[in-house]
Amino acid sequence: MKNETGTLWLVVGPSGAGKDSLLEGAKQRLKDSPVHVFVRRDITRPAEVGGEDHTTVSVDHFEAKRSAGAYALSWGAHGLFYGIPSSIGEDLARGAQVIVNVSRAVIEEARACYADVRVIDIKVPRDVLEARLRARGRESEEDILKRLERAEAFALEGPGVIRFSNDRPLAESVAAFTALFTR
Repeated sequence: MKNETGTLWLVVGPSGAGKDSLLEGAKQRLKDSPVHVFVRRDITRPAEVGGEDHTTVSVDHFEAKRSAGAYALSWGAHGLFYGIPSSIGEDLARGAQVIVNVSRAVIEEARACYADVRVIDIKVPRDVLEARLRARGRESEEDILKRLERAEAFALEGPGVIRFSNDRPLAESVAAFTALFTR
């Protein structure tokens, strides 16, 4: 698949870093752009749970789609499964800027499959991350502490990595984040 002309933007960072807010803000700012594609993921999580806009699939449906090659990238995390549609290959072939929220676990696979991969590593200070995780009310105290430890321990390296600090007011962060895709 390395003959495409577009760029695959992988947005990564710990839960609570603000990826969904940044992606939604950039999507709104670039909604009239024919070259920016914000990928909707399949997730084995009910839609009413909240968070990002996604396509809800059952585990059986997810596994069937994965077996049929319907996903360009897929992974499991925290009891859920996530899939990126294989249609991103068509978007990349036409030169699009394809933007997707992924797990850090699939970065190397994406780099092996696609010619131009950029990774935006979203970071926030520990106190901000902790406050956001607590405000969500989704995790236990133990889970929050584990997420904080993982966030601090993980250092992302390699080609095409862009570190992005999401510690400003949301409108400022969204503007700076969106600018990454329009250089």
